[in-house]
Amino acid sequence: MSDAAQPTAAEVRAAAEAVKAALDRHLAAVERRSGEDDPAVYEAFNELAGAAEAYDELLYDRYDEVTPFEIPGEETLPPYTGPDEPSALSVLIRRDYAVAEPQRLRAHAQRIEAADDDGSGSEASSTVHGALGLLFGEFEPDEIASRHTEFGLEEGDSTLWVTVSDEPAEPGEWLEAPFEGADPQRVICRFDVSAVFDDDLDDDDDDDLDDALVRTLAGTPDGDEDVEPLDTDR
Repeated sequence: MSDAAQPTAAEVRAAAEAVKAALDRHLAAVERRSGEDDPAVYEAFNELAGAAEAYDELLYDRYDEVTPFEIPGEETLPPYTGPDEPSALSVLIRRDYAVAEPQRLRAHAQRIEAADDDGSGSEASSTVHGALGLLFGEFEPDEIASRHTEFGLEEGDSTLWVTVSDEPAEPGEWLEAPFEGADPQRVICRFDVSAVFDDDLDDDDDDDLDDALVRTLAGTPDGDEDVEPLDTDR
């Protein structure tokens, strides 16, 4: 952005004051709430989200700085439309990894291959593609997530959605298109982990990484995100 288009310091200050005022209105609405779905709280939340977003943009344009928090906008908060007493649910999960140490990955795959050697002469562990197939064929996804460094993988972003259904799906019904049934308006809760929140942490602060967990409750996911069903056939 050019200097001529930059917001003034006064505009940034005014936006900050607007956030403070919106915080006060939101707290007052929460203190006076008449029930779980009080529209006054919802309105105050949206006003706070809008004020925070405006301040964040002006702060960045003027000073090249950002705020340490993110408030989801109204479009990411679809109302829950699922049953009040669900009888079926799906756990949808996506985890991203980078292959940080291919040699370590192949070494683990070779051990798996040696233990399962049936004399066929196959050497799938000689390639990263084959080694990944062996690894994920041998271990549960949760075990790989907890031991990813040992396997030569680097953990990326992950997301987990708990969604409800009117009734259990028929066996094999969604296997060809596992993501199509992910309705954001039927999400009970969602848990996200992103490296974005770890950027400012020191290398010695590994014990604090759990603080980067973002828990977004009551149906807040963005419907454009891809999700992956938890493998229950293992």
